[in-house]
Amino acid sequence: MRKLENSELERKSIEDFKNSQKTPIIIVLDDIRSLHNIGSVFRTADAFLIEKIYLCGITATPPNKEIHKTALGATETVTWEHHTSVLEVIEKLKKENVTTLAIEQVESAIFLQDFEVEDNKKYALVFGNEVHGVSQEAVALCDGCIEIPQLGTKHSLNISVSVGIVVWDVFQKMKWPK
Repeated sequence: MRKLENSELERKSIEDFKNSQKTPIIIVLDDIRSLHNIGSVFRTADAFLIEKIYLCGITATPPNKEIHKTALGATETVTWEHHTSVLEVIEKLKKENVTTLAIEQVESAIFLQDFEVEDNKKYALVFGNEVHGVSQEAVALCDGCIEIPQLGTKHSLNISVSVGIVVWDVFQKMKWPK
């Protein structure tokens, strides 16, 4: 086995990325404090050709040196918008027939492994603050909630890790259904 060189990976150019058909997933970040977490989410969104990121509330926006450290240029490829209110973004997406799902531990949440994607549906995945999670108001407005099962002593994951886990799971269910 030989590790591939970067030149062998056939990566898309920025223009090719922008012209590519996107995965029908939208990421909504609400009140994310860590600039490195925001940059990591951009990099994950780039990796899976995510349609768009909404940065809400106090979530910082590019250009930003600290975001760039982890995004490594993904802020140039992934489409994003900033909005003051996550609630307005959720309402807007619902009017556009996007299924909105909070990623949170709530009553009646669907465990990630049990979540089934539907054909020809677009999903918005709402992720909340590192300390408080998705607000109760946003949870109530969403169409449903997905919970990442956790078996240890901690009951939370880093936001960028959560985004990676959920986006990968939904992406692979869309691309390679069983």
